[in-house]
Amino acid sequence: MAANNSLAGDDLLRQHVKFVILQVLVMIFLFINLLLIITFFKKEYFYTTARYILFALTLLSDSFLLFMSDILLIFTQFYITIQVWICLIIFVAVLVYVTVTPVTLAAMTLERYVAICMPLRHGELSSMRNTMNCILIIHFLSSLPCILILSTFFGSASLSFYKQYQLCSVEVFMFYIWQHNLRSAVYQFYFLVMSIIIVFSYVKIMKVAKAASGEDKKSSRKGLKTVVLHGFQLLLCLLQLWCPIIEVALLQVNFSLFEIARYLNFLLFYLAPRCLSPLIYGLRDEVFFQALKYHASFGISL
Repeated sequence: MAANNSLAGDDLLRQHVKFVILQVLVMIFLFINLLLIITFFKKEYFYTTARYILFALTLLSDSFLLFMSDILLIFTQFYITIQVWICLIIFVAVLVYVTVTPVTLAAMTLERYVAICMPLRHGELSSMRNTMNCILIIHFLSSLPCILILSTFFGSASLSFYKQYQLCSVEVFMFYIWQHNLRSAVYQFYFLVMSIIIVFSYVKIMKVAKAASGEDKKSSRKGLKTVVLHGFQLLLCLLQLWCPIIEVALLQVNFSLFEIARYLNFLLFYLAPRCLSPLIYGLRDEVFFQALKYHASFGISL
């Protein structure tokens, strides 16, 4: 009996340690993003340039999504239940912003394609007005999967269900297997289209890079690396969509495996993709990096 209590105590301690590590990583990520966002708003050039505006959109989207996901993780960790209608409001925002980042990545890839392959039209196409319209289109396209997925819930749930207290998760809104399949199909279609955009842009930029020389060649190669990193980030976002399916399957087999999978999924497919944005533009972009270094050092020359 004492041995069983000791094992249970060890498991509980491990869970708390993993939870604390996750919270530390989340806080570090949010702090870095906050610094990047402050840097963005401190220089007029950044918030009047299309690619930096789209970069800021990914920062805001990722920060919001990670913050909300962490709140839901805390609710699950401590078994905090809330009414379904409150959970619904949370998940409308979460489902929209799950899609905003990958759609924005596709838009950023197209911006690089235009800048390198159509330089004479880049100024016109990446004007402030067109960039603002692009952001509206990104949010519209990102809302469609949410509307489609939740419309199946609205058609199935009774009014009394909205007042029930539940652990807040996406499974609350899915009563049937076909709803899970529909969600997977919608997201896979979106990511297929975005993957085609990234591959198309990569091929076109690669052709320009082969034909270019001097500074143009250097710029094209840098554009290629950026597109590859966008593709890798998009892949991680796609894998993230499989996490709930894997977790549900493991939950039916073994609860310990489910907890391990949930921890690793959050670490690898929620945190990791959202740490790549600072790498792509915050560190690789020389202009932004110099401004970031200045603000990170509180204006002290390094």
